[in-house]
Order: sequence, then C-alpha cells, then structure tokens
Amino acid sequence: MADFVREVMTPGVVAVRPDASLVEAAQLMRAQDIGDVLVADGQHVVGLLTDRDITVRAVADGTDPLTVSAQAVCTPDPVVVAPDDPVSAAVTLMREHAVRRLPVVEGGLPVGMVSLGDLAEAQDPDSALADISRALPDDGQGRV
Repeated sequence: MADFVREVMTPGVVAVRPDASLVEAAQLMRAQDIGDVLVADGQHVVGLLTDRDITVRAVADGTDPLTVSAQAVCTPDPVVVAPDDPVSAAVTLMREHAVRRLPVVEGGLPVGMVSLGDLAEAQDPDSALADISRALPDDGQGRV
C-alpha cells in the first residue's frame, strides 16, 4: 500500500492560461484524453477546470465557449497536496472538500494530479472504482 502522494499521483500536468477560451481548454482535454486541466499563470495554480465546469457553468447557461475564459469558469484556488504528503491526507482533503481530484504542488509549481481513482487503485485495487479507473477510455462510439 502506498504511503505518499507521489506514489499514487499521475505525474505531469496539463494546464491552460487563465485567459484561454473554454473551447481551447476542451480541445486540450479531448487531445489529452483527460477531464480536467489546471488554470495557471506561469507562477502558480489559479484554478482547476473540469469538463463538468465547462458544461454546467457555461454551456448550460448559453454562454459562448469561444468568448468565456477558463478563469471565469474554473474552481478558483483549488485545494492542493504536496508529493510528500501522506496518502491519508489526500483522502481527508477529498472528503472534507467533496472533490474528486487534487493538484499536486511542490515549491509552488504543479507536478501532478491525484484523483479518487488513483487512490482507489492504490488503496483497494480490487474495488469497482479501481477497475473503472484502469479501464481504457472508449472513442465516444462505444469502441476502445
């Protein structure tokens, strides 16, 4: 069983500038096959933008995703963990803040992401959530 966040996190991050349009962010998510991007200004994490944020906070309201910035829709100042934090601290933060993913930040810079699925795979590899997290994504047409 993993002890530290660095052992379970997905290393590396995908980020957009705060002024990036939602279309830019969504295209990046599609290209990288991910459901979230960090919003960063080059010096620090400004927010976390998920595919759900784009859908619920912008598209559902009828706003034009070409003219709305990532910063306008993202969750600002997300809760973060450090790579050397215990896995139990990440679990506690997720519970307390009802979030499914946490940016991993070291020295003020993002170095990875830890998700609920990452924790499930590490803590209970036989769970349904761990199985789902390991599954290959489909291509939107039911094919892997």
